[in-house]
Amino acid sequence: MERSEQEWKQLLTEEQYRVLREKGTEAPFSGKYYKIKDKGMYVCSACGAELFSSDTKFDSGTGWPSFTEPANFENVELEDDFSHGMHRTEVRCKRCGSHLGHVFDDGPEEKGGKRYCINSVCLDLKKKSDE
Repeated sequence: MERSEQEWKQLLTEEQYRVLREKGTEAPFSGKYYKIKDKGMYVCSACGAELFSSDTKFDSGTGWPSFTEPANFENVELEDDFSHGMHRTEVRCKRCGSHLGHVFDDGPEEKGGKRYCINSVCLDLKKKSDE
């Protein structure tokens, strides 16, 4: 999915653009999804790609939505990030290339040990229907 940065600026809010396209981070405990326990699929707020299931969401205490694994590994890509004087692993949407957050090795051991720490502004929750 290719769009110019001008097109992204028109499609996204200022906060979404800052985080998704400029690799920013929202303040901890400020995002709309960090405490939400609703069931459904979290999709990329820029392109709609399915990213994380609520079934893998857990409370990490960090102030950001945290997941043990992506819903579909084909929809995310991981890249080394050496910004801010440290080495981290960036999580990006493979479909549109947007920055989502980072993955760390301090997640629940019994579920693989990963913590995908994702900015709420990068996500939209498609709730499961009660049908």
